[in-house]
Amino acid sequence: MSLVNGRNAGGPRGADSAASGERARADASGEDGAPLRRLDVILRALPDSELASLIKRMAIRIDPAKRIDTPSQVARSLVGLPDVRDTSRLSASSRELLHRIAEAGGSLLVPSLPAGLEPLLMRGVIFGRKNERGIELVLPTAFLLQLKSWEGEDPRALRALLAQAPFETLSAIASHYLGRPATPPIAISLEAAWEMVSDPAILEEEIEKLPPLERRLLEAIESVGGEVDTQELLDLEREPMRLRGAGGVTATRRGAGFSLERRAFLVPIHPNRHVIPTEVAAVVGADRRKLRETRRAEIRSFVLEEDHAPRRARFATDPAYLAMALAFAVREPGSDVRTGVGTPRSLLVRFAQRFGRDMESVALLSALGRAVGLWDPSAASAATPPGSLALFDLTRILFTTWRRGGAWDEARTEREVLRVAEGSRDTSPIGALREMVIDALQDLGEGRWVPWPSLEGYLAADARLAGIDRLLRRWAERGVLETPDVLEITRRIALETLPALGIIDLGGSADDGEGGPSLRLTPRGRALLSGSDPTLDPTPSKFIDTQALRIGASARISGVLALATFAELGRVGDQLDVLLTPQALARALSAGLDGDAMRLRIEAIAPLPDTISRMLIQASAVVGRGSLTASSGFLWIDDVEIRELLRTRRPAAELFLDPSPPGGLLVAPDVDADRLVRRCRSLGVEVEIEGGVFRAAGARNSTPPPGSVTVKPGTPAEGTRVPSAAARQRAKTPMPSPRK
Repeated sequence: MSLVNGRNAGGPRGADSAASGERARADASGEDGAPLRRLDVILRALPDSELASLIKRMAIRIDPAKRIDTPSQVARSLVGLPDVRDTSRLSASSRELLHRIAEAGGSLLVPSLPAGLEPLLMRGVIFGRKNERGIELVLPTAFLLQLKSWEGEDPRALRALLAQAPFETLSAIASHYLGRPATPPIAISLEAAWEMVSDPAILEEEIEKLPPLERRLLEAIESVGGEVDTQELLDLEREPMRLRGAGGVTATRRGAGFSLERRAFLVPIHPNRHVIPTEVAAVVGADRRKLRETRRAEIRSFVLEEDHAPRRARFATDPAYLAMALAFAVREPGSDVRTGVGTPRSLLVRFAQRFGRDMESVALLSALGRAVGLWDPSAASAATPPGSLALFDLTRILFTTWRRGGAWDEARTEREVLRVAEGSRDTSPIGALREMVIDALQDLGEGRWVPWPSLEGYLAADARLAGIDRLLRRWAERGVLETPDVLEITRRIALETLPALGIIDLGGSADDGEGGPSLRLTPRGRALLSGSDPTLDPTPSKFIDTQALRIGASARISGVLALATFAELGRVGDQLDVLLTPQALARALSAGLDGDAMRLRIEAIAPLPDTISRMLIQASAVVGRGSLTASSGFLWIDDVEIRELLRTRRPAAELFLDPSPPGGLLVAPDVDADRLVRRCRSLGVEVEIEGGVFRAAGARNSTPPPGSVTVKPGTPAEGTRVPSAAARQRAKTPMPSPRK
């Protein structure tokens, strides 16, 4: 395990390099060879020089009298830094990179070093490791568990819940999986627990080992939405935890809630709530989801026996092209969006009118695009996601981000979560409703059209609806909001959100007398809901005419966004066209963009046609060169002798730039007007500034005498020329001394 911290790694630490190297590799790998991501293990794998450099850079005090070794002391100092707990202290690129690595589970493979990496490397937050596939960026587990939840993460995920759990809960979880009392810092003690609960196979095995009483309590909480308050937990706990003996009913000494809490299967969060993490709920509710088929067989038979094909239909398009167009357009001047603040409504209205889409679809894809990092400047880099991904991967990423629920919430009046104040971003139980709609579509939508009233009745028969309605009512009371209707939220999800994501085709309407709209899963939607990638033909990009470039599904996101500085958006629909007009190329060249750089960016997407190639060659041709010289003014002097006198004789020669254009002298940038007047007057030359004459003593005369010269501050020079040989020869003639 050769980890580097900003530089190339040398040999392993310690005097016995071979033995210590074997120990480091053994500590860094599990039984299956997978690398562990504990912070102290990573620090022990660093060479001595790198560890010493990190200690010096972060000003870490090492106490040789302590019983723990140097890497353990460094690890305890690093987890106490506030940079990970408060990511606002980092730059935008570093923050986005940290989120992308956390979304990848703490390990991200990149082809090259991305932007924003150096500050994280210097702080010892991220470590890099080279292998045959590229560079692996590793975020230690101790830092992963300290990150605050962001808009692209599931707020009920286990990592997000542990990041906001109280210290007593974290200490109990760490002690349970360590098998001994946990010692501060708690982030390091939690690393062993995270290795257990983050593995799906181990998590399922641990849930299977639960006692029957605790398993029934966990299933009871999951059946009412996966969230209860303390009183409800005690009510649910009382019935399954009763022990009936000869003397009657006897209560247990320890509650089942505490037992589930120390296993991280039930996490308490503020205020006074207990939540089952998403990963645990997926395992606990697996059996109930298998029994759902029998409970709703009548509605399914009605849907499948008859043909409900509508007379008219609106087919869903791939949302990746519109999301790319929005990311392309937001890079245009006048479209600035502040970090951490919702997208301006005026900008969304402008985009909706420009692309001919409804406001809700544009707002949804804008929120999801910002959450995955499409709007961030680092997306134009091919080093990290999303820039390193192909365009056909974007559809799956947008759907996955929406399904997590951290960026878009249909239960709110303002769907975009970033529009809500940061202190009021309490997560609604929207995730359970989304899973209900997705399950119903998978049960009923087997390539058939489903009337919305039938699907609504199918959802109303779900046993989870009462528990979710209770959670929504309490969520609205906490936020002082109007309680939303559960079936109305499912209608928004099915008829507004999923068609915008390309999952559902809509047919008919309420005005057709058909009883409402009909829905049908698209092939793309069936693939995404089943967990597989859509089977798309990765068509390459190509020029469809001399100016229009049609972006193919195989194009890299970074390559497409790199065209935003000099290309214009064309048609946006089921395909995306980019226009490379002569006017746009001319504006880019005038702004300072190199023609060869534009050629490389275009060729990274598609081969150049002859017309654009000739245009770039002509635009890049150099017909002449000029040099820009800074000056504070230009002194007009018609008399060649006087000009050569000032240019060659002290003390005025140091005031001017050489060479100067014909007709005068360029004044040096740091020379003010008073100094220029005094120096020239000492040689017998009076300088007129804006119509007056400034003498050495400061007197002013409105009529300039003969032989005076004029200075115009800031006057640009037409060109520069070296004085002729005759002028230089005349300049060597000494000035006659004045008569006495």
